[in-house]
Amino acid sequence: MTENIPPVENNQDSGQTTTEVHQTVTVPAELIGSRLDQAAAELFTGFSRSRLQTWIKDGSLTVNGKAVKTREKLFGGEELVLDAQLEEQGDWEPEAIDLDIVYEDESILVLNKPTGLVVHPGAGNSTGTLLNALLHHIPGLVNVPRAGIVHRLDKDTTGLMVVAKTLEAHADLVIQLQERTMGREYEAITQGVMTGGGKVEAPIGRHPRQRVKMAVTPFGGKEAVTHYRVLKRLDAFTHIRCKLETGRTHQIRVHMAHIGYPLVGDATYAGRFKVPKGLDREFIEYLRNFPRQALHAAQLGLTHPVTGEFMEWQVELPKDFLDLLNRLKSAQRRARL
Repeated sequence: MTENIPPVENNQDSGQTTTEVHQTVTVPAELIGSRLDQAAAELFTGFSRSRLQTWIKDGSLTVNGKAVKTREKLFGGEELVLDAQLEEQGDWEPEAIDLDIVYEDESILVLNKPTGLVVHPGAGNSTGTLLNALLHHIPGLVNVPRAGIVHRLDKDTTGLMVVAKTLEAHADLVIQLQERTMGREYEAITQGVMTGGGKVEAPIGRHPRQRVKMAVTPFGGKEAVTHYRVLKRLDAFTHIRCKLETGRTHQIRVHMAHIGYPLVGDATYAGRFKVPKGLDREFIEYLRNFPRQALHAAQLGLTHPVTGEFMEWQVELPKDFLDLLNRLKSAQRRARL
């Protein structure tokens, strides 16, 4: 059980604002035997492990009211209390980058992410990210874990994302993700013609040899479930709708490749492009050079963290995805003439 107490803001003499976070969790049975820092990373989602380790060391995160070491083993049932002052996150710089905002109020922001936009700064992408854009649009996000980002889309995946504008909203949205009550649906175009929809239930973890990739890993992978249904069968391709039950890195891309229907344009997981029969050379080159995975987050549904109202948004397919779909439909019609 997690108790999330709204953040407290204290106005200091300097005129600056500090934010305090108060959260209480009970260690569940599945984390028996885990180290404190490992369990804390699972239970206080949204805070980095290094930040949690710092709070453990300085006594801001306690076990049954006592300060203990980060490597302390847990037996289950302990009460972990986080009572800390949240400092500005990272040294990220605000940048004036346009955002396609679908909805915004005092607690949350829903946006339509374009292709090519990296969500979070990292190696080789320290600037020009969605996070930098959010800090420019909402300066107060420096005091929210990961600037309010509670879930991510790959650089070249388009569509809907929700951002928390307050600590209270952030904690609530993280719980919705953990409890699988946040609805996320995607549209994709796969190579190969599917006979029907179904469910992929296969654990996902780091690829054993290529660490930048994910893979279906029966031993050591995290539970991953993807539901999919056919929207339209095309010659050598299928337009599908996917619903996530879990949210693992690259989940749809990995699962579709795993069952033999990789996404069009997915250079990481599709392998060598299989040339379909009956298509002209120009169209084959267009498909071969499609610049990204054909994946779009089309629908998002969640319970508003303050009002309790269920809210849902949908966005249209982006131009490049729609162009690909129309070309495939035209090629199918020509083949039947």
